[in-house]
Amino acid sequence: MHQTEESANAPTAAPAAVLTGLGSWLPPRGVTNDELSAHLDTSDTWIRERIGISVRRRADPKTATSDLATEAGARALRSAGVTQADAVVLATTTPDHPCPATAPIVAARLGLVNAAAFDIAAGCSGFLHATTVAAGLIHSGTADRVLVIGAETMSAIIDLEDRSTAPIFGDGAGAAVLEAGRPGQPGALGEVVWGSDGEHADAIMIPVGGSRNRDSRQSAPHSERHVQMRGNEVFRHAVRRMTAAANRAAAAAGWEPQDIDRLIVHQANARISAAVSDALGVPPERVPSNIATVGNTAAASIPLLLADAAAEGTLRPGHRVLLVAFGSGLAWAATTLVWPPGLQAER
Repeated sequence: MHQTEESANAPTAAPAAVLTGLGSWLPPRGVTNDELSAHLDTSDTWIRERIGISVRRRADPKTATSDLATEAGARALRSAGVTQADAVVLATTTPDHPCPATAPIVAARLGLVNAAAFDIAAGCSGFLHATTVAAGLIHSGTADRVLVIGAETMSAIIDLEDRSTAPIFGDGAGAAVLEAGRPGQPGALGEVVWGSDGEHADAIMIPVGGSRNRDSRQSAPHSERHVQMRGNEVFRHAVRRMTAAANRAAAAAGWEPQDIDRLIVHQANARISAAVSDALGVPPERVPSNIATVGNTAAASIPLLLADAAAEGTLRPGHRVLLVAFGSGLAWAATTLVWPPGLQAER
C-alpha cells in the first residue's frame, strides 16, 4: 500500500506494559491460629471471624526478603520464558538492610547483569505502585522488560506477642514480568489511579528506627520498634480509598460494575475485601481470596493472589480484571487489565 507523507509522519503509539509472567514463593512453615492462641489472648474462632485467616507463613530467622524475592522472581521469569530483564523494581517494607536497597541484590542473584534495580516502599499498595513505575519505564522506551516483585518478611517487623498485629501478617513473595506491547492488547495494564494521604501516616507506623527518632533507638519501648496499627481507622480508610480508586480505574477502562469478571483486592482482611466488593457492586463469587492460607503479606499480597488465581483457573483468558490495594502511607492504587491467554503462573 502506498504510504502518504502524512501517514509516514504520524506518531507511533507508545508501548504498553503487558503482563507476560507470574511467579510466587511462600516459606514452608505455616503458623496456625491455634499456635498463636497458645501464647496470645486470642482464639481460632476470633481470628477466623474478624480477619479471615486460618494460617499464615513465617520465614525462618535466616531467611531474608531477598531470598523470598529471588525465588519468586526466578519463577516469574520462567513463567514468561525469559532469562533477562532491563530493570528490577522491588516493592517491600522489609528490606534486607536500611542500606543498600534490596533489589540490586536480587538482580545479581538472578543473573540480571547490569539491570537497573531499586526498591519502592508503599506498604501494602507497593506492588501496584511498582508496576506503575515499571509501566512508565516501558511507556517511555527506557526499558523493554521489567521484573516487578512484591516481597515481605513481615515477621521481622511485627511484635509476635502483639495480638493486634501478630495474627494478621505473613511472609511471602510474588513477582510479575511486564514487557513492551501494544496498547489495548490482552495483558496490557490500563490507566492507574493512585495516591496517598500522609496526614494519617501514623495509622500504620514503626515509630523508631529511622531518622526521625534515631536518638531513641536503644531506649524506646519494645512495642515502638515494631509495626503499630490503629485497626478501626485503617479499616475505614481502606474501604473508602479502595472503593473510590477502583471506581475511577474501572471508569477509565469504560467498565461498569457488571463488566468486572474478577476483582483482585489486597488481602488485608476478609471483611475489608467484602466491604469493597459490596460497595463496588461486584458479586462475592467474582472476588478471589487467599487470605485464609497466607495472611496479609503486604506488598506481596496482589501478586500472590494473582499467581494463585491464575494457577487454579479462577482467572481465565478474556476476564476483565480490576486490581486495587491500600496500605501504609497511607497509599492506594488501582488499575485494570484483560487477562491474557497462555500465561502459566509458577508457584
